[in-house]
Amino acid sequence: MNEFLALSLPPILVATLAALACALPGTFLILSRRAMLGDAMSHVVLPGIVAAFLLTGSAAGWVMGAGALAAAGLSALLIEVVTRRARMEPGAAMAVVFTAMFAAGVLLLELSGTGAIHLDVEHALYGNLESLVWLSATGIESLTDPLALVDLPPELGRLAAIAAGLALALWLTWRPLVATTFDPVFARSQGIPTGLVMAGLTAATALAAVAAFQAVGSILTISMLICPPATARLMTRRLGAQLALSALFATLSAVLGYVLAGYGPLWIGLGFTLSAAGMIATVSGLMLALAALISSQAPPPRL
Repeated sequence: MNEFLALSLPPILVATLAALACALPGTFLILSRRAMLGDAMSHVVLPGIVAAFLLTGSAAGWVMGAGALAAAGLSALLIEVVTRRARMEPGAAMAVVFTAMFAAGVLLLELSGTGAIHLDVEHALYGNLESLVWLSATGIESLTDPLALVDLPPELGRLAAIAAGLALALWLTWRPLVATTFDPVFARSQGIPTGLVMAGLTAATALAAVAAFQAVGSILTISMLICPPATARLMTRRLGAQLALSALFATLSAVLGYVLAGYGPLWIGLGFTLSAAGMIATVSGLMLALAALISSQAPPPRL
């Protein structure tokens, strides 16, 4: 129990909170056919993080978060400019911008020498879940010990606050967000500022991506934003049920993926562990594939 509390519980909770934070905006990205935006946001934060470190010399969470949010805002502006000026389809514009910015971030990371100090490409891609340990945990009583709880990884509190904030924002903007997602023309006729609503969804996606990126890396952030909501969409056509299923699949993929990565090889007699981020992404993808298979065998809905 002591080993589980110290080494496994914090990363499982961080991965779960990151998945839940991503699943909320991810649901509406899927419904509005803007799934590529989640991919874009998970990539473009890298140059912002590197630039923030180079400018301040600090790797503090709030510094990295500010840089990532600035990069996300810049990418949203660039996507809009490319879409309008080049008359390019929005999905293609997103692909151009996030590819260019992620490449710029990797180059900046390597050429500046920061990869040998505080930042590296591997953590940018795969995150650092395995390093989120709770050394003050000495037993089950640590869960109620304020002195021990202070030493929990800071990512845990940050992700909990962001997930709660996104849930509150979703509740407050539910009606205009749903109307804009399903019928923007009708929403505009009712006086709903659809452009502002979509900008808010972009901001929520950027916030979730930034929060998740620092703990789980860009690859898993993409998976968390898209796979659980897409899996839920294949299982139901009711929005409330889709949100609930999306949260359920996000939680299952985080917990099951981490357990399989850390303990699966040991259960079959192997002396190594697997990447937690990679296994969580794999479980998310397998859930999506299974849902697609079940959906393809189901009879079509009656009109």
